Amino acid sequence: MRPWLGSDSAMDPVATRRYLPPMASRIDSLWTAPYKSPLLWAAALFLLASGTARSELIHGVQLPDGTQKVGENRYRAKEDFDAVVKYYRSVYPPAAYPRKSIVNRPEVKAVHITNPAMKNFEGLNIYVANDEVRIYVIPVVEPKPTKKKGTEKPAAKR
Repeated sequence: MRPWLGSDSAMDPVATRRYLPPMASRIDSLWTAPYKSPLLWAAALFLLASGTARSELIHGVQLPDGTQKVGENRYRAKEDFDAVVKYYRSVYPPAAYPRKSIVNRPEVKAVHITNPAMKNFEGLNIYVANDEVRIYVIPVVEPKPTKKKGTEKPAAKR
């Protein structure tokens, strides 16, 4: 305690700590927590949420955003043909999923992407029909067991 200051003085550090412990401990510590406003948290959450792809899985095939079901295993994409092919180039890389151009004329374009694993789908076709980009998913067809002709038991005669 300083002799020139009285014990009831406002300049006395001991007396200040006695009356204002939270503020005094925050000022005296070296660690400070930066303030993060709720607006900053909302902006960060929005940026993280917008970066994730929202896509649909059909038979293990990832479809682009905004696709609409047209028929059984047939879907209409909202993007143009080149954008859909570019999307599938990033989702299914050409080194792992071979591509084959079916038709490449100005009025008709079609590409087949093969699934070498043949797990959930055999492949998919991307084509332009009636000025719309369509995606056809080729599902895996499980082979039916064949019956051997000589293994059937004859019916018992009575």
